[in-house]
Amino acid sequence: MSKFSSLLSHVRDIMILPFTVTCIVPYFIVNKSDGRSESIVLKIAGIAIGVSGMILFFYTVFLFKTIGKGTLAPWSEKQKLIVEGPYRYCRNPMISGVLFVLIGEALFFHSKSILVWAVLFFIINTTYFLISEEPALHKRFGKDYEQYKQHVPRWIPRLRPYNRD
Repeated sequence: MSKFSSLLSHVRDIMILPFTVTCIVPYFIVNKSDGRSESIVLKIAGIAIGVSGMILFFYTVFLFKTIGKGTLAPWSEKQKLIVEGPYRYCRNPMISGVLFVLIGEALFFHSKSILVWAVLFFIINTTYFLISEEPALHKRFGKDYEQYKQHVPRWIPRLRPYNRD
């Protein structure tokens, strides 16, 4: 796969998944009257949490490209199990990043509907991980994934980084 083709695959998958979740859905569900009376503190907190989420998300996409040799999409098979960077602390930092973006948007726009969407997004992903992704990772990476799964929590980060060795 050429570098240009690889870049297009990454952009396509970002547009299909996280862009839809964090931009398109919130655009359609936000109540246009939300956000009229919120404080500047909520706006600043929303920006800080949202930007933190974007940084975490893009860092994990970089790891998927450079280490995993695939894109963020579940239909893109990764060649290597990623246990570097934020993956040393929790198993799903990419989804955590997207969730932080949604929470940041909910705070910034003072939007209950985006907050409900964030909770629904979390439930959908947790269900997907339990039913599909984790069994597929176990099948693909075997003992390496089982060991990783035993030591690294799905959502709540470890205090110390996981080391395979």
